[in-house]
Amino acid sequence: MGMLGAAAPTPSSPDLTPRLPLPFDGHLSVLTYNIHGLPWPVARGRTQAFAQIVQHLRTMREDGTQPHIIVLQEAFTTDARAIGRAAGYRYVVEGPGAQMPGQGNLPSGSHALTDAAAWYHGETLGKYVGSGLQILSDYPIAGVRKMAFPAFACAGFDCLANKGALLVSVALPGQWDRVDIVTTHLNSRRASRVQDDRSLAAYRLQVDYLTNFITSAHDPSRPLIVAGDFNVGSVPARKQMLLSRAQSRWCQDGDIDDAYGEAARRGIALSADARFSRKRARDWQFFTPGRRTDLELSSIDVPFGHEPDGTMLSDHVGYSATYQLRNRQPLTRIAPGRV
Repeated sequence: MGMLGAAAPTPSSPDLTPRLPLPFDGHLSVLTYNIHGLPWPVARGRTQAFAQIVQHLRTMREDGTQPHIIVLQEAFTTDARAIGRAAGYRYVVEGPGAQMPGQGNLPSGSHALTDAAAWYHGETLGKYVGSGLQILSDYPIAGVRKMAFPAFACAGFDCLANKGALLVSVALPGQWDRVDIVTTHLNSRRASRVQDDRSLAAYRLQVDYLTNFITSAHDPSRPLIVAGDFNVGSVPARKQMLLSRAQSRWCQDGDIDDAYGEAARRGIALSADARFSRKRARDWQFFTPGRRTDLELSSIDVPFGHEPDGTMLSDHVGYSATYQLRNRQPLTRIAPGRV
């Protein structure tokens, strides 16, 4: 249902990258962060916040604690898209741009979305910006797939962005299978400024297109991490849609977990900001093993939460999950993949 596109990853400027390749000890950290990089006049005065995000990531890099992978949402502006290179990440991959077409037929029963589309809610004005998605990596990216949702699969002001999904295949040093990383940003509820039933109909379509994208672009022999702004919130129907697709289609035999849920089940301590983020239920990380590589959650940290004065650098918490990888059997070669 979605459109697949391939693109070459771009290395960042040499003077900003680590001088030596990072070693890999079996632990992979992934940060998901909606950085509120909306264009003016929707968001104003964001340049200073982005500079502080960059500085914090640089400090973490100097300490050797930076996330290995970062998935960003709402990286719409030039300053927002520059964060990864400025923070020293070797590889920066953009999600769908404003001009990337979506592809798919309108499912039966979904005509209300198109029949009642309103220009005053931004639904018939075309795509003003791209997806706002980026993936930053310290490790080489061996392949890229991206997809834009069909133009009709949105509701309200979310339609002004060409939302979709981005998958990268990360090549880790040593005898490890690649790890597939996916990020996305699904239709909002209240921020879309339309009625709940309309935003829910768009949400359902986007979850279905995302699921089809994952099943076609991801090689199930590899571990998979799907992280981003899923905009579940306090709506049970959204949560049920998302979890049912993840458990039935994103993995083998329903073997998939979300990071916050797994932390709670295993008694892994969560900071106040992590508990706040989990309660908001917008930013999720799902993970599932590959055929030969197990993934186990080790910890959750919050590099970007509330400052001492109560402010935040974004309207979302940016949290990092660290996963321990274990080979189930010795690898004689890296398995060929789809990307």
